[in-house]
This record gives sequence, structure tokens and C-alpha cells, in this order.
Amino acid sequence: MKAWLAWSSGKDSAWSLHVLRREGRVEVVGLLTTLSAPRDRVAMHDVRRELLLAQGDALGLPLHEVALPDPCPNEAYEAAMREALEAARGEGVGAVAFGDLFLEDIRAYREAQMAGTGLGALFPLWGRETAGLAREMVAGGLRARLTCVDTRRLDGSFAGREFDLALLEALPAGVDACGERGEFHTFAWDGPGFERRVGHRVGPTRERDGVVYVDLMLEGREEGAAGGSRANRNAPMEDSVPAPPAGRDVGRRRGEA
Repeated sequence: MKAWLAWSSGKDSAWSLHVLRREGRVEVVGLLTTLSAPRDRVAMHDVRRELLLAQGDALGLPLHEVALPDPCPNEAYEAAMREALEAARGEGVGAVAFGDLFLEDIRAYREAQMAGTGLGALFPLWGRETAGLAREMVAGGLRARLTCVDTRRLDGSFAGREFDLALLEALPAGVDACGERGEFHTFAWDGPGFERRVGHRVGPTRERDGVVYVDLMLEGREEGAAGGSRANRNAPMEDSVPAPPAGRDVGRRRGEA
């Protein structure tokens, strides 16, 4: 069966792809990503589109982009996703995989979105103990960097750091090792399944509404160069998402860490 993978640009998505390919029960034929149209960045992680495209190229998979307005009400988000899922089914896709780990309400939301689409919902990492999973990712060669940090849960100095054993050992008690509760999000740049590394450099950090973002740029390319984000270079790096249903963690709404 052919499947698309919900691709946040982060480590959980990258490891989900590795697991799906290793198990071989489905053939991942595409990546599904939401972007803020005005900012030309991956929704939630605030990763530049040029880095997203470089990931898809390094993984050998086509990207299916869902452009979202900013701000984006729930109805607009869900309508855009329905259109994307219809396109997936039209291409012979039978399922969409998600990198969620243990948040029951998020899984229920995903499954509710998928209901009636004719597509199955897969959760290849579901139920894994996250401290062990994080170390498995690092030991398996996955390379990722923290793109944003929720300072209500983790010190902002962690933004921009490598997702490695040193970081895992430095995380304070109560912070999930995989950032599953929205403590942080990441950008995966090398590891199993990557034909080559995604070279990048760390730009400036900004804080907005209690979240510290680090601006990652494609290696060898100056900010605003062709293919970059010149029009958005002064745009606020904010996390504009629709209001979630009561009790839902906003930081987990549209992407994995």
C-alpha cells in the first residue's frame, strides 16, 4: 500500500520514515507538509521552505505542500487538509502516517480528520517510551537541531542546539526527551534514509510570546538570496495556529517535534 507521511521537518517525522521503510508494510511515496503562506515557512517549526525542499530532495521523496493563511482559523486548516487528502487518494495513496507518540487527544483529532476520506491513519512510533526512543534516534544516526523552544517549559538557550546525547542529558526533569508536549521542535538534516546531509547554518534567534525561535538558513546561501525568503526576512517569527478545541495542546496541533 502506498502512503504519504505527515512531514513536519523534524526528528519524529524523519524517524517515522525510517521505521516505515524498515518495516516495509507500506511504501512511502510522498511527504505532506503545511506551510504558512505569508511567511513561506513550515507551520509550527518555522523552518524556511528552501530547507524543506532540500530535505525532500535528500530523501528522494516529492513534497505535497498545503499553504495556509496566517492567521489560520480551524475551518480553513481543515478544508485545506481535506483537499490534500483527496489529492492523495486520487494518486492511489491508501494511508497517511503521523509521527505522534502518546498524546491521545492529538491522535483522536488525526483519526477524526481521516474519517470518511478512504485513507487509513498510521502511527509507527505510537506508544514508544520516549527517553529510550530519543536515544535510539541519536544512536541510529539521526541528526537534528532544535528550531524553537517553549520557554515556559525549557530555557531558551536550548534553541539551536543539536539533538544529541549531551542535550538529552541536559534536559531538566519533567521535559519530555522527544518534546512530545511541545517543549521544543526540531529540524532533521541527516540520518537513515537521507542520501546526503542538508547543509545549513544557524542564524539569529528571536523570542515571541514565550517561544524562542532560531532561524536556520541553507548552507552557502545568504538570507534573501534566490530561493530564500527575502520577502519575509523581517516578518515576525510567530506561531500562528487556529484556536484548538478545549484542552488541546496548541504546540502539538500541526506537527511533530
